[in-house]
Amino acid sequence: MARILVIEDDPDINGILVSLLTGAGYDVMRAFSGREAIPFIKSDPDLILMDLMLPDTTGEALLTQVAEGIPVIAVSARSQVTDKVDLLTRGCVDYVTKPFDNKELLARIEVALRFKKKDNKTLIGNITLDDNEHEIRVGDDPVRLTPTEYAIMKVLILNSDRVISRSELMEEAQKDTPDLVEESLKVHMSNLRRKIKTAGSDVEIEAVWGIGFRLTVS
Repeated sequence: MARILVIEDDPDINGILVSLLTGAGYDVMRAFSGREAIPFIKSDPDLILMDLMLPDTTGEALLTQVAEGIPVIAVSARSQVTDKVDLLTRGCVDYVTKPFDNKELLARIEVALRFKKKDNKTLIGNITLDDNEHEIRVGDDPVRLTPTEYAIMKVLILNSDRVISRSELMEEAQKDTPDLVEESLKVHMSNLRRKIKTAGSDVEIEAVWGIGFRLTVS
């Protein structure tokens, strides 16, 4: 289920968007200002619907806070071509003018998510996480992992810039698999280390005493 962030200060329009997206099967987060939106933006939603005129900032300013690869659709009453061109060159993938047609908006969201899905890959060292295919590859070769091993490796790769605690690793991995329990984590880690090493990976899973784990590239 895709997670969509709605940033809209008008309570009525915000409510309409949330109801529309929830009814279409999306997991929806909402914010009414730039300040409220920042924590949600940092949580890496799959798509953002953003009003341009907010009470404490502008959509243009918020765009600088959005991580590369997260599609943003501007939703605004501005209808000038120059406004649309400016937002598209700043990083928006689409521009919808208010008042919008519900079916058209849903179609534009589906297209934006489809393009994002094509590029849903993360690389560290010679390991690639392809979350579309639920696959880990070393070089060009897939590594055969159990669903639980894949869930653990996915969390480690997506957090490869830091040490991740055991508790956070467990919590995040359990979102994808119900089979991971504290007692089995050590075994899964041992199996993962063996499998990626056998596959020729230059990435190692390092245990950080008293904290958790991190990936290092040799």
